[in-house]
Amino acid sequence: MPNRRGIISSAYWSSKESDLSAHGSPNTVKFHVSPGGALQGKLRVPGDKSISHRSIMLGSLAAGVSEVSGFLEGADALATLAAFRAMGVEIEGPEQGRLRIHGVGLHGLQAPAAPLDLGNSGTSMRLLCGLLAGQTFDVELVGDQSLSRRPMQRVTGPLASMGARIEATDAGTAPLRIHGNPNLQSLAYRMPVASAQVKSAILLAGLYARGQTCVTEPAPTRDHTERMLRGFGYPIDVSGETACLEGGGCLQPTHVEVPADISSAAFFLVGASIAEGSDIVLEHVGINPTRTGIIDILRLMGASIELSNQREVGGEPVADIRVVSQPLQGIEVPPELVPLAIDEFPAIFIAAACAEGETVVTGAEELRVKESDRISTMADGLVALGIDARPQPDGIRIRGGQLTGGRINSHGDHRIAMAFAMAALRANGAITIDDCANVNTSFPGFVELAQTAGLQVAAEAAEE
Repeated sequence: MPNRRGIISSAYWSSKESDLSAHGSPNTVKFHVSPGGALQGKLRVPGDKSISHRSIMLGSLAAGVSEVSGFLEGADALATLAAFRAMGVEIEGPEQGRLRIHGVGLHGLQAPAAPLDLGNSGTSMRLLCGLLAGQTFDVELVGDQSLSRRPMQRVTGPLASMGARIEATDAGTAPLRIHGNPNLQSLAYRMPVASAQVKSAILLAGLYARGQTCVTEPAPTRDHTERMLRGFGYPIDVSGETACLEGGGCLQPTHVEVPADISSAAFFLVGASIAEGSDIVLEHVGINPTRTGIIDILRLMGASIELSNQREVGGEPVADIRVVSQPLQGIEVPPELVPLAIDEFPAIFIAAACAEGETVVTGAEELRVKESDRISTMADGLVALGIDARPQPDGIRIRGGQLTGGRINSHGDHRIAMAFAMAALRANGAITIDDCANVNTSFPGFVELAQTAGLQVAAEAAEE
């Protein structure tokens, strides 16, 4: 196994992360948000993180040069980029969201000289488990403190059934040591819990397996991997809840245009919905039907959301989204929408706090194993701001009310930090949010874009 002497670190990201260097070192950034205001104007949020990750992975495995535009230059996606550079893939850029990836083919990756440091990116770690399980070399995957607490058994378990050899800690967490096995066997796997990361990891391992690998999910999850495999010319059959592919094929180079990330747009969807006098247009947002739960849920609550200029770009549906402020009502979130909005619930919880009546979410236990326990962390923060929020094992009950000012600990969770920043639009006092450096993992430039739209937010270096 590679030794730890020269872990491939994220130091080279620093030139891409001026926001972070300007405001402090990791975990020393806080947001200070003044109360009130409204959101106005036309905005374009950064590129989709899920699609950015996959563009690097599949572009690296293609037999030729692929080009990517709209790539998210955030820390998580840059972690994936660094990992493939370390495995011998030449990647030009990113430069204003553009990349040229000189793919090495399915069997052209090389053993890295050191463990791959994936920072805070759970997507990188889980998908790479599948992709690297069938290589001819060994590799170690490491991450930051938060990522090293996140469960990996849901991926390593089914991969082991294919012949993957992955060592984890006794708790089933990183660091992960992957002993390459070029003789993986195909698998027909029925997932007990809906997870796009698990599905994608198994399908990526299936590229290297003998025979047909199939994954059946209990509820629809994001299908970016399936769409992008087709975009790279790799046959994959999707019938109902089951996706199947044959191992041993070839990916052809292509151009990937990454749409704006609906998970990042979600904060502005909620902010404009709750702040009286708001009227914004979010441009070129990905509206993949496996990702639009946030729109469906907000509309059920009474939000005014209109889609226009709908089109397909690179196999992904996109649209411009207009949001006008509107009083919201509490609802029971339909269970079928939960997996379609799993990353957007921190923002949805803020909408619930500003709605008339009670909002109930169930079937969302996945939120407890994200970058933080998002059910407990959001409940604690809402209570600190005067809201009746009662966490449940698989969800939460939130009764809308008047948000006060206060101090929130985001526990290093980027989506928690941005959600509470939007809460200040309806608060009667200033909100300070601690531990916000990781916002850069998914939304570089959040503070500046939010300021442009009308949110009175500033990032400051916190006292260590």
